[in-house]
Amino acid sequence: MSRRAPKASIDPDVRKSWLRRALPLVKAHRGLLITSLVLSFVGLIVQVQIPNLVRIGIDDAIVERTGRLATYVLAIVGLALLQGLINYLARLYLLRTAYEMEYDLRNIVYAHLVRMPFGFYDRVQSGELMSRSASDVRAVQMYLSFGPSILVQCLIAVVAFVLMLSINVPLAIVAMVTMPIIGVLGVSMRKAIFPVSWLIQARLAQLATVVDENIQGVRIVKAFAAEGRQLRTLAESADRIRWAYLQDARIRSRWNPLLDNLPRLGLALVLLVGGLMVIEGNTTVGTIVAFNSYVLMLQPPFRLLGMMIMMGQRASASARRIYEILDTPSEIRDDPHPVERPLRGDLVFADVSFAYPNGTVALDGLNLSLKAGETVAVVGGTGSGKSTLGRLAARFYDVTSGRITIDGIDVRKIKLSALREQVGIVPDEPFLFSLSIHDNIAYGRPHATRREVIEAAVAAGADEFILELPEGYETVVGERGYTLSGGQRQRIAIARALIVDPPILVLDDATSAIDVGVEQRIHGTLRERMRGRTTLIVAHRLSTISLADRVVLMADGRVIADGTHSSLLASEPRYAEVLAAATSSAEDVSA
Repeated sequence: MSRRAPKASIDPDVRKSWLRRALPLVKAHRGLLITSLVLSFVGLIVQVQIPNLVRIGIDDAIVERTGRLATYVLAIVGLALLQGLINYLARLYLLRTAYEMEYDLRNIVYAHLVRMPFGFYDRVQSGELMSRSASDVRAVQMYLSFGPSILVQCLIAVVAFVLMLSINVPLAIVAMVTMPIIGVLGVSMRKAIFPVSWLIQARLAQLATVVDENIQGVRIVKAFAAEGRQLRTLAESADRIRWAYLQDARIRSRWNPLLDNLPRLGLALVLLVGGLMVIEGNTTVGTIVAFNSYVLMLQPPFRLLGMMIMMGQRASASARRIYEILDTPSEIRDDPHPVERPLRGDLVFADVSFAYPNGTVALDGLNLSLKAGETVAVVGGTGSGKSTLGRLAARFYDVTSGRITIDGIDVRKIKLSALREQVGIVPDEPFLFSLSIHDNIAYGRPHATRREVIEAAVAAGADEFILELPEGYETVVGERGYTLSGGQRQRIAIARALIVDPPILVLDDATSAIDVGVEQRIHGTLRERMRGRTTLIVAHRLSTISLADRVVLMADGRVIADGTHSSLLASEPRYAEVLAAATSSAEDVSA
């Protein structure tokens, strides 16, 4: 089934209430919703006719014996069957409406999340986002779809009251005397339960964060034998949720019995007053039976009304948490008139300064130029700003000051999708999806042929080990690719970038986990693939640096030396120190 776009979005006006902001979503599905509500209302009309028919049947066929009992029985059975059919159709359309709204709301949230820049994810916990995209979305959907249906169900009280008035006005007033009290109690319950609903949703998100971090970091947890400590952390988070749920339970246990039992008090009053009226000859036995049925009909709507109040508070809290995401603007957006054309690859960093959201300064007035087709290796110590170059070139972040241009065009003027299609990045810790190796390599080109995938894998030195796997290119890797070694993941990541064939390629220490012998074997194909392509290599190994036409040395976010490997080695002692430190570190790791 092909994916369709959401039919509506959330109103961006933050001054409106959460419900008014969600109205466009409801209006987009009003056809299904209105059909469901109309059917529900028709079902209620049919339902309230049954007690009245029972009243007439008792008085006519049993008390006065002027009519046939079988006629009334058949009529009641017919109405019951009709009501069942109508309720089936109403429920079917209501559930379709609910799931359509949920589909749209999830897609609205996800579409916004994928537009957010890296800086947003540096600040926000993934478990928090998962909670808001799952349980919070469901809470809002439940209220938007089932809330109107519950209101229609509550209309049975109005319809029943009108019918009771037409039968016996004093008895109808007696039957409804408790209803205003229920309304006052419902408002009081709403005020009491809102803060607890917010607290529950917030603490569920905290628990989701703990669980997510433990699942993602399970290897670290086990490596440090920290299972007990993490279980205590989870237990503490679960205890906080339990406390919030207990507060919610106390509020419900205090208010729900009153909301449930007040209609039963009405039943007792009807029996008392109606019985006296029958004794005095002012009404009939059938009327009392009918009124008892009507009073019983009033109980479910008012119970549903209490549930709707709680659903509303939960939905209000959840909607505000979702809106916190949707109202967070993306700092990185397309220019109003973006450039979208093929790029040659002239890459220039002009007086670029950049600091990460946490305040860490990565680049400080950096100047660097790469000509189209040139391969440049960037060398420097930890924290010198090497990896930041590629992230800024692909506009994962925007520069704090200065500008980055490709072919003389500021990257902020280039359409984001076009820019990222033409700036390929291979990180040092690549992420693989729980898909087949073929699909992981073809991720940037989903319709790539098997031949193209194999060619990219051969160029990355991955074909040999892939063919040794049980199902070759159809082997499904485990989550994040942890069923493969670090070097194998890096080679697949290189193949994934090469198959897109970008004019600019950034290899961010992309062969750091690959054996030197294997790395040397793939250098030949990499040289061929890099010919005519602007390539920025963040490097530590001499073997990787040998791929470059020139070498740039960075320190403290600036370029402090630029030249060939041999010239820098002869003239720049800091270059030799960085290489020596990198070589020593690599030897320690291999040992």
